[in-house]
Amino acid sequence: MKRYQAAIKSSVDYVAASLGVLVLSPLMFFIALAIKLESRGPAVLKQQRLGKDGHLFRLYKFRTMYSDSPVSLNPDGSTFVSDRDPRVTKVGRLLRGGLDELPQLVNILKGQMSLVGPRPDLPSHLERYTAREKKKLAVKPGITNLPAVSGRNDIPWRSRIAMDIHYIEHYSLWLDLTIIALTLALPLRRAKETAISLGNAGT
Repeated sequence: MKRYQAAIKSSVDYVAASLGVLVLSPLMFFIALAIKLESRGPAVLKQQRLGKDGHLFRLYKFRTMYSDSPVSLNPDGSTFVSDRDPRVTKVGRLLRGGLDELPQLVNILKGQMSLVGPRPDLPSHLERYTAREKKKLAVKPGITNLPAVSGRNDIPWRSRIAMDIHYIEHYSLWLDLTIIALTLALPLRRAKETAISLGNAGT
């Protein structure tokens, strides 16, 4: 990433996160309230994640599972996630894939994350990285990324890492804008897919 690109990216991150926190604060308040009313436990989770250059930071995220739920991993070491996971609360099902990430705007303001960047993995994942995969840690992690707009958990974990590295190696401000646009369009795509599945179920 060239110096002017890094400066523009940081400026966009800070301005967008500041406006996001200001405008979305009422929504985040009601989300937190809904989480607390449905099940016991904190509304916002603080999780240790890998940041730029492998430095650990606390990632903020709305809780979408019951507070006593055990961590479940896939055979490749990635975190198991399923739309039908019984650990996920009813409110959590509505939040997953976008709204649950809103508290990470604070991580951006703290300089730990970016709007667009590789998804931050768990600290335990570091030992599973190959030498090339460690390149994923060369930039700040992001709230959204190429894997998130390309299929997310339907894509194998190793392939998601490869996509993150592709993003780093082919970085441009236009690529960031494209990923942001695709991210904003995701709720519409999911709503359409849900409507189609419901229609098929009724026939």
